[in-house]
Amino acid sequence: MNYKRLTILCGHYGSGKTNIAVNMALDLHSQRENVAIADLDIVNPYFRSKDSEEAFKEHGIRLICSDFASSNVDLPSMPADLYAITDDNSLSVIMDIGGDDRGAYALGRLRDAILNENDYEMLMVVNKFRPLTPDAPSTIEVMREIEAACGIPFTGIINNSNLAGETTAEDVLGSARYAEEVVRLSNLPLVLTTVEDRLFDELKEKISPLFCLKLQKRPV
Repeated sequence: MNYKRLTILCGHYGSGKTNIAVNMALDLHSQRENVAIADLDIVNPYFRSKDSEEAFKEHGIRLICSDFASSNVDLPSMPADLYAITDDNSLSVIMDIGGDDRGAYALGRLRDAILNENDYEMLMVVNKFRPLTPDAPSTIEVMREIEAACGIPFTGIINNSNLAGETTAEDVLGSARYAEEVVRLSNLPLVLTTVEDRLFDELKEKISPLFCLKLQKRPV
């Protein structure tokens, strides 16, 4: 994938943004030296990018997140070094934004700087198997709510339709029509389809572009 300086991942709660963010940060590190992942998810404090902190340290990836991430303290707290995302132009950042419009309000704090620099992709992560986004019109509704909350327009779509460990290759292939309808209604490109690594070889000749995900482990 060709990355902008800022890659912003948004979507409905449970769409799978965090797994994508973790994998993208590691992928981006293979292309650039000064990489960070910013966990701005104030909606879900229990399944966080911070859970992969050791992998980030091993690769020299900076982690920007709340002090309360992955703790049992349920507070809508923002990272102390939040503004490093926009102030340090040498830093390439993958940004994991909380679900729906409530989580997107956090992103609004950086809106003016992001728009003025204009070196970003804001990608809507969609999953047709989530209860509130089973079809394209409902997904577009969530998209518009997020855009209104943060004031930043989306630039592309990521199809991350999955049923967690029960996902089959047929499930992924079957989600293509849904993704195509989201693309049509939003007038945005389909940037990626994502798939768990165990299904990648089976699908790599059938879907393009396809992004391989090594799933993040949930904390015990």
